[in-house]
Amino acid sequence: MRLGVLGGTFNPPHLAHLLCASEAADQLGLERVLLVPAFEPPHKEVAHDPGPEARAALCELAVADDPRLEVSRIELERAGRSYTVDTLRALHATHANTELTFIVGGDMALSLPTWREPVSILGLARLAVAERSGVARQDILDRLGATLGDVAGRIDFFEMPRLDLSSSEIRRRITDGRTVRYLVPDAVADRISARGLYRGGGR
Repeated sequence: MRLGVLGGTFNPPHLAHLLCASEAADQLGLERVLLVPAFEPPHKEVAHDPGPEARAALCELAVADDPRLEVSRIELERAGRSYTVDTLRALHATHANTELTFIVGGDMALSLPTWREPVSILGLARLAVAERSGVARQDILDRLGATLGDVAGRIDFFEMPRLDLSSSEIRRRITDGRTVRYLVPDAVADRISARGLYRGGGR
Protein backbone atom coordinates (compact mmCIF):
# COMPACT_ATOMS: atom_id res chain seq x y z
CA MET A 1 0.00 0.00 0.00
CA ARG A 2 1.18 3.53 -0.79
CA LEU A 3 0.18 6.10 1.81
CA GLY A 4 0.64 9.85 1.43
CA VAL A 5 1.33 12.09 4.41
CA LEU A 6 0.55 15.81 4.27
CA GLY A 7 1.50 17.60 7.45
CA GLY A 8 0.75 21.16 8.43
CA THR A 9 -0.83 23.50 10.92
CA PHE A 10 -4.06 23.68 8.87
CA ASN A 11 -5.05 26.92 10.56
CA PRO A 12 -7.53 26.66 8.88
CA PRO A 13 -7.44 23.99 6.14
CA HIS A 14 -8.31 25.41 2.71
CA LEU A 15 -8.85 24.29 -0.87
CA ALA A 16 -5.16 24.43 -1.81
CA HIS A 17 -4.40 21.85 0.90
CA LEU A 18 -7.07 19.54 -0.51
CA LEU A 19 -5.97 20.11 -4.09
CA CYS A 20 -2.38 19.26 -3.16
CA ALA A 21 -3.46 16.02 -1.47
CA SER A 22 -5.75 15.11 -4.36
CA GLU A 23 -3.16 15.76 -7.07
CA ALA A 24 -0.52 13.77 -5.19
CA ALA A 25 -2.90 10.83 -4.82
CA ASP A 26 -3.93 10.97 -8.47
CA GLN A 27 -0.53 11.48 -10.07
CA LEU A 28 1.56 9.27 -7.77
CA GLY A 29 -0.92 6.43 -7.33
CA LEU A 30 -1.38 6.87 -3.58
CA GLU A 31 -4.23 4.85 -2.14
CA ARG A 32 -4.83 7.30 0.68
CA VAL A 33 -3.46 10.59 1.92
CA LEU A 34 -3.36 11.45 5.61
CA LEU A 35 -3.71 15.06 6.67
CA VAL A 36 -1.65 15.36 9.85
CA PRO A 37 -2.41 18.52 11.83
CA ALA A 38 0.47 19.56 14.04
CA PHE A 39 -0.01 19.86 17.78
CA GLU A 40 2.75 22.46 17.93
CA PRO A 41 4.88 23.21 14.84
CA PRO A 42 8.62 23.17 15.63
CA HIS A 43 9.66 26.22 13.62
CA LYS A 44 6.85 28.73 13.96
CA GLU A 45 4.28 29.98 16.40
CA VAL A 46 0.68 29.22 15.48
CA ALA A 47 -0.97 32.60 14.92
CA HIS A 48 -4.46 33.05 16.41
CA ASP A 49 -4.69 29.33 17.13
CA PRO A 50 -8.17 28.07 18.07
CA GLY A 51 -6.35 24.99 19.41
CA PRO A 52 -5.17 21.71 17.90
CA GLU A 53 -8.49 19.98 18.53
CA ALA A 54 -10.39 22.71 16.69
CA ARG A 55 -7.96 22.57 13.76
CA ALA A 56 -8.25 18.78 13.59
CA ALA A 57 -12.04 19.06 13.59
CA LEU A 58 -11.86 21.49 10.67
CA CYS A 59 -9.65 19.00 8.82
CA GLU A 60 -12.19 16.25 9.44
CA LEU A 61 -14.90 18.41 7.92
CA ALA A 62 -12.64 19.30 4.98
CA VAL A 63 -11.97 15.68 3.95
CA ALA A 64 -15.38 14.20 4.76
CA ASP A 65 -16.49 13.96 1.13
CA ASP A 66 -13.33 12.35 -0.30
CA PRO A 67 -12.69 8.69 0.63
CA ARG A 68 -9.04 9.01 -0.44
CA LEU A 69 -8.35 11.55 2.29
CA GLU A 70 -8.42 11.15 6.05
CA VAL A 71 -7.12 12.89 9.15
CA SER A 72 -4.48 11.41 11.43
CA ARG A 73 -4.39 12.53 15.07
CA ILE A 74 -0.94 11.07 15.61
CA GLU A 75 0.73 14.41 16.42
CA LEU A 76 -2.15 15.54 18.63
CA GLU A 77 -1.97 12.36 20.67
CA ARG A 78 1.80 12.71 21.06
CA ALA A 79 1.49 16.42 22.00
CA GLY A 80 4.54 18.66 22.24
CA ARG A 81 6.44 19.91 19.22
CA SER A 82 5.68 18.05 16.01
CA TYR A 83 8.80 16.84 14.19
CA THR A 84 8.32 15.09 10.86
CA VAL A 85 10.89 12.38 11.56
CA ASP A 86 9.07 11.36 14.76
CA THR A 87 5.73 11.27 12.96
CA LEU A 88 7.06 9.11 10.13
CA ARG A 89 8.61 6.66 12.62
CA ALA A 90 5.30 6.41 14.45
CA LEU A 91 3.39 5.87 11.21
CA HIS A 92 5.81 3.10 10.23
CA ALA A 93 5.07 1.38 13.52
CA THR A 94 1.31 1.46 12.93
CA HIS A 95 1.15 0.87 9.16
CA ALA A 96 2.91 -2.39 8.35
CA ASN A 97 3.74 -3.17 4.72
CA THR A 98 3.07 0.43 3.74
CA GLU A 99 5.26 2.74 1.66
CA LEU A 100 5.04 6.27 3.01
CA THR A 101 5.21 9.33 0.77
CA PHE A 102 5.70 12.67 2.49
CA ILE A 103 4.11 15.51 0.52
CA VAL A 104 5.62 19.01 0.48
CA GLY A 105 5.66 22.15 -1.63
CA GLY A 106 8.78 23.16 -3.52
CA ASP A 107 9.75 25.84 -1.01
CA MET A 108 9.51 23.37 1.87
CA ALA A 109 11.54 20.81 -0.07
CA LEU A 110 14.37 23.33 -0.38
CA SER A 111 14.40 23.75 3.41
CA LEU A 112 14.53 20.01 4.15
CA PRO A 113 18.27 20.02 5.04
CA THR A 114 17.46 22.28 8.03
CA TRP A 115 14.86 19.87 9.46
CA ARG A 116 15.55 17.40 12.25
CA GLU A 117 17.25 14.26 10.86
CA PRO A 118 16.62 14.97 7.15
CA VAL A 119 18.51 11.86 6.02
CA SER A 120 16.30 9.72 8.25
CA ILE A 121 13.21 11.39 6.79
CA LEU A 122 14.24 10.30 3.29
CA GLY A 123 14.92 6.82 4.61
CA LEU A 124 11.47 6.57 6.16
CA ALA A 125 9.47 8.01 3.26
CA ARG A 126 9.65 9.05 -0.34
CA LEU A 127 9.44 12.79 -0.83
CA ALA A 128 6.65 14.04 -3.10
CA VAL A 129 7.22 17.62 -4.23
CA ALA A 130 4.42 19.76 -5.64
CA GLU A 131 5.82 21.61 -8.65
CA ARG A 132 4.80 25.24 -8.84
CA SER A 133 6.29 28.21 -10.61
CA GLY A 134 9.23 29.79 -8.84
CA VAL A 135 11.00 26.64 -7.66
CA ALA A 136 12.73 24.57 -10.33
CA ARG A 137 12.98 20.79 -10.09
CA GLN A 138 16.72 20.82 -10.69
CA ASP A 139 17.24 23.42 -7.96
CA ILE A 140 15.60 21.08 -5.47
CA LEU A 141 17.61 18.07 -6.61
CA ASP A 142 20.87 20.07 -6.50
CA ARG A 143 20.17 21.54 -3.08
CA LEU A 144 19.19 18.27 -1.45
CA GLY A 145 21.87 16.29 -3.25
CA ALA A 146 24.59 18.69 -2.05
CA THR A 147 23.64 18.27 1.59
CA LEU A 148 21.94 14.87 1.86
CA GLY A 149 23.72 12.76 -0.77
CA ASP A 150 22.10 10.95 -3.69
CA VAL A 151 18.38 11.69 -3.32
CA ALA A 152 17.13 11.35 -6.89
CA GLY A 153 15.69 7.90 -6.30
CA ARG A 154 13.72 9.06 -3.27
CA ILE A 155 11.96 12.09 -4.75
CA ASP A 156 8.83 12.22 -6.88
CA PHE A 157 7.48 15.39 -8.48
CA PHE A 158 3.85 16.09 -9.29
CA GLU A 159 2.18 19.05 -10.96
CA MET A 160 0.21 21.40 -8.78
CA PRO A 161 -2.13 23.95 -10.36
CA ARG A 162 -1.35 27.43 -9.14
CA LEU A 163 -3.78 28.41 -6.41
CA ASP A 164 -2.64 31.35 -4.32
CA LEU A 165 -4.24 30.57 -0.98
CA SER A 166 -2.78 30.74 2.48
CA SER A 167 -4.23 30.16 5.92
CA SER A 168 -2.94 33.55 7.05
CA GLU A 169 -4.86 35.30 4.25
CA ILE A 170 -8.03 33.41 5.17
CA ARG A 171 -7.62 34.43 8.83
CA ARG A 172 -7.19 38.06 7.76
CA ARG A 173 -10.35 37.91 5.67
CA ILE A 174 -12.33 36.53 8.62
CA THR A 175 -10.92 39.22 10.92
CA ASP A 176 -11.96 41.86 8.37
CA GLY A 177 -15.46 40.41 8.14
CA ARG A 178 -15.01 39.17 4.57
CA THR A 179 -16.32 35.89 3.23
CA VAL A 180 -14.11 32.82 2.88
CA ARG A 181 -16.71 30.91 0.91
CA TYR A 182 -15.12 29.12 -2.09
CA LEU A 183 -11.69 29.38 -0.43
CA VAL A 184 -12.37 26.65 2.11
CA PRO A 185 -14.84 23.76 1.94
CA ASP A 186 -18.40 24.82 2.79
CA ALA A 187 -18.43 22.71 5.94
CA VAL A 188 -15.25 24.42 7.15
CA ALA A 189 -16.69 27.88 6.42
CA ASP A 190 -19.87 26.95 8.30
CA ARG A 191 -17.95 25.69 11.35
CA ILE A 192 -15.71 28.78 11.44
CA SER A 193 -18.79 31.00 11.32
CA ALA A 194 -20.77 28.99 13.86
CA ARG A 195 -17.93 28.91 16.40
CA GLY A 196 -16.71 32.45 15.73
CA LEU A 197 -13.20 31.19 14.97
CA TYR A 198 -10.53 33.74 14.01
CA ARG A 199 -12.79 36.76 14.50
CA GLY A 200 -10.95 39.81 15.76
CA GLY A 201 -7.64 38.14 14.94
CA GLY A 202 -8.22 35.64 17.74
CA ARG A 203 -10.37 32.57 18.29
